[in-house]
Amino acid sequence: MLSIKNLHATIAETGTEILKGINLEVRAGEVHAIMGANGSGKSTLANVLSGREGYQVTAGEVSFAGKNLLEMDPEVRAREGLFLAFQYPVELPGVLGTYFMRTAYNSMREHRGLAPLSVRDFAARIKEKAQLLELDDALLKRPVNEGFSGGEKKRNEIFQMAVLDPKLAILDETDSGLDIDALQVVANGVNKVKSQDNAVIVITHYQRLLNYIVPDFVHVLLDGRIVKSGGKDLALELEARGYGWVREEAAA
Repeated sequence: MLSIKNLHATIAETGTEILKGINLEVRAGEVHAIMGANGSGKSTLANVLSGREGYQVTAGEVSFAGKNLLEMDPEVRAREGLFLAFQYPVELPGVLGTYFMRTAYNSMREHRGLAPLSVRDFAARIKEKAQLLELDDALLKRPVNEGFSGGEKKRNEIFQMAVLDPKLAILDETDSGLDIDALQVVANGVNKVKSQDNAVIVITHYQRLLNYIVPDFVHVLLDGRIVKSGGKDLALELEARGYGWVREEAAA
């Protein structure tokens, strides 16, 4: 699904190196959690994979579904099936959510050589996914994220993920700012749409999200490198001991 080999990346404006040799393999059906303290490079990795402007890849390779991800424009990456849930979802005033989603979904279908869904068929898909995620119909009739609470924005992104059905979903600190109830709703949505045909990367500071979205693998990112990997118990150990011991272990 996703293969990252020796990935190095800098901030384009300053040339500051943030990613210093990332290696990661993600297969279909897997959930990977990437944890680390502030400034370790977690969000930079998500942004580089999605093709966000402001970063320059200086070395390494990234293969996604057998194709060179780094050669693709951001919109092509999305059409190929890569989805990024933002840490701070943006508002799109005046753009109705259903219209936005239908345009995005049909763009993906066109990219794959499929006919676009009619308004009626897409409305049926929207209804199905909204019921799956227990989403209030009122949210679907509003402009994208306009006036939404933090929890509503995150829930809306998981709904978008369900509708688009990506091959790989990257959740960049989607638990940020959520209370327990909202966290459970978002996690439940992720669990309902993940399958053996897709994969999920969860980027988070804290173990609490991983109580609800249980990872197959946990990776610790430190100073731009993955320095330790393990199973779900590694997240519990990090919660109990912090990140200092990992730093000491990596330096030894």
